[in-house]
Amino acid sequence: MTTTFPDVTISTDRLVLRPFEEEDVTALAEMMNDEHVTAWTSVPHPYTYADAVTWATRTAHTERTEGRGIVFAVTEFLTQRLVGIVHLQDTDWRTRATEVGYVTAPWARGEGYASESVRAVARWLFTDQGFERLELRTAADNTASQQVAQKTGCISEGVLRNACIVRTQNPDGSWADTRSDLIVWGLVPEDLDEDEDGYSDYSDGYGDGYSDGYSVGYAEPRDDAPDGYRIPTARANDANGYAIFSDRN
Repeated sequence: MTTTFPDVTISTDRLVLRPFEEEDVTALAEMMNDEHVTAWTSVPHPYTYADAVTWATRTAHTERTEGRGIVFAVTEFLTQRLVGIVHLQDTDWRTRATEVGYVTAPWARGEGYASESVRAVARWLFTDQGFERLELRTAADNTASQQVAQKTGCISEGVLRNACIVRTQNPDGSWADTRSDLIVWGLVPEDLDEDEDGYSDYSDGYGDGYSDGYSVGYAEPRDDAPDGYRIPTARANDANGYAIFSDRN
């Protein structure tokens, strides 16, 4: 039985989803330092150039080769500009189920890129890879990401109470951890409509595309973080030692 995803590129009318490259590092670092990404994900803050190098040149690729999932750099078809990330993670090869996380760059929000890219990955996952379930998790207050889940076709399946940690900004500009419920969303093959495009409405609203708890870009413990790196308590660590959610982030 196959236990790794193929090294592929997925295209839509507006987007190209491909493996990360070293040329993405500068745009990645800028994107991951956005305050909304800091709030809803567990990425290091500040997110350094070194963090971006580690992610783009090593961590993103080992996610696939070590069988945990696959990471796509989402880019505009016309400009090749980095739009965001879609990450399949915590993959269960026996049950053919996996979880999706995503982040969208600040300049690209409101264009429907998050739902378009997640939907494209879902179609590939179900049609080409024979998977039976895609899961997505959003923090209770992350309404923008919940809109992405709905536009993708996901069904809300329940709430995990007090199950994750998000960050709020203090008046002095510092960030503090706070607990949040997680809404669990599921997508199965029959949930996708029969329209192969499925992108007639491109608007996701402001902030489309950060999932709650998405850790991107650091494979080693950080000296300036508690216990070396952030670990949302409700999630097991992956093999790189950092937790990745799905609206998470």
